[in-house]
Amino acid sequence: MGLVAYRVEITRSAEKDLGKLDSQIAKRIAAAIRALAEDPHPPGVDKLAGRKFGWRIRVGGWRVLYDVYDDLLVIDIIRVQPRGQVYKNKR
Repeated sequence: MGLVAYRVEITRSAEKDLGKLDSQIAKRIAAAIRALAEDPHPPGVDKLAGRKFGWRIRVGGWRVLYDVYDDLLVIDIIRVQPRGQVYKNKR
């Protein structure tokens, strides 16, 4: 991406999701979220249908949903949930 780092903000819903995780998967997801600050569109990222700024990354059986605002250099982490549950609860 270069020298510019994005600011990562975590919504209250995502904070609650992260608080419920086992420590091992929480560490993996936290590392993936930190990496987004350097590259918000890493290999394997998917655009979310129906969300103008929405993206999704996979971390094992978990999904991290986030919005990227390139003009503001901001990433909002929206939800962190298991694959089967995350799409049922899209906001």
